[in-house]
Amino acid sequence: MSGNQFKKSDRILKRFEFVELSNSRKAFQDRFFIVAFKPGTGKCARLGITASKRVGNAVTRNRVKRLVREVFRLKRDRITAAMDINVIAKKTAADISFAQAGASLENLFVRLGGNSN
Repeated sequence: MSGNQFKKSDRILKRFEFVELSNSRKAFQDRFFIVAFKPGTGKCARLGITASKRVGNAVTRNRVKRLVREVFRLKRDRITAAMDINVIAKKTAADISFAQAGASLENLFVRLGGNSN
């Protein structure tokens, strides 16, 4: 079970890292999420999550962020390279189900260069 944890070292926490990601101009998107990415400095993929007030109130934004973290934790093996990834929730993500979030993010992670196991 320890191989599937989402540790602090797996997170992007600093504002300047989020700014670098947004300035990288490398991104994919679908109906629910925008995924900005750049090559990472560590040995595994790191995740940052952005959910603005457009997505909804605090309860809704936190729910979306929990869904994204859980999907990342479970689907992390789809991302083969060490990358820094920022998942930006769109307004349509407010009412997303876990299954929809999983399918959406898995497709975006595969597009990042992972495999489709």
